[in-house]
Amino acid sequence: MKTISFVFVEHIPEKLDEGIIYVSLKYCTAVHKCCCGCQEEVVTPLSPVDWQLTFDGKTITLDPSIGNWGLKCQSHYWIRKNKIIWSEKWPDSKIKLLQEADQIEKEGYYKIINKKRKRLWKWFFFYFVFTIV
Repeated sequence: MKTISFVFVEHIPEKLDEGIIYVSLKYCTAVHKCCCGCQEEVVTPLSPVDWQLTFDGKTITLDPSIGNWGLKCQSHYWIRKNKIIWSEKWPDSKIKLLQEADQIEKEGYYKIINKKRKRLWKWFFFYFVFTIV
């Protein structure tokens, strides 16, 4: 089974080494060369609606799977405890449905976040206005 190592960095280096995933917590991003060997750069943003990174003190896990459907190789794999677990190739129809569902989930998430921000600003504004008066 193929494995990948990791390095925590502040900035992602310009030259990526194969077999290493570079994790920038400051910029909420993990970057590596595609595990199929095609040498393409794979960027996985870390957020509640993108990928989540788990570090157990020794290994990392990225969730969900990494589907490189925009790349020529169209590789699809999981990174679990530094191990590469290959997944089946998906048909274009399944990829399109997942991408549409992801977009809907992201739009819903950010709509809720923006609504909460507006409420917080309103509360802050009224609190500030009424405590100064």
